[in-house]
Amino acid sequence: MDYRIGFSKDIHRLVENRKLIIGGVVIPFEKGELAHSDGDVLYHALAESILGALALGDLGKHFPDTSDETLNMDSSLIVSKVVTMMEEKGYKVNNTDIFVSLEKPKLKDYIETIRHNVATLLKVDIERVSVKAGTNEKMGPVGEGLAIEASAITLLVKNK
Repeated sequence: MDYRIGFSKDIHRLVENRKLIIGGVVIPFEKGELAHSDGDVLYHALAESILGALALGDLGKHFPDTSDETLNMDSSLIVSKVVTMMEEKGYKVNNTDIFVSLEKPKLKDYIETIRHNVATLLKVDIERVSVKAGTNEKMGPVGEGLAIEASAITLLVKNK
């Protein structure tokens, strides 16, 4: 079997007057991600891990932050477009493991909905999607509540 693995991470500043969107879920909080798109750091890391597995470059190559087309773009569209690229190359997702790092708010009440959203976008069973969250122990920009970060690793398998 032909396997490909891709890893990525994304980080965004947290600022007032923006929505906090993680894995397609709007989470009530006083700050949100500063970004050209909607800033969904989880979806960005996920999409770029798939691009990496396919050796297609980074997110900025395909969705530049200088384009009016990507301004305030719903990041689920980014993932959907990357999944289409993956399918055109003859691959499907075997599984993905995603970690979100932020001091607050706690994500435990949202994890299952996020997993469902990711599984739906990737067209896989939810058992193939792992989403975890943790703090940065008050260290660095994430720990100081200035940023949110996500990392994703995704294994692709060639269609039979």
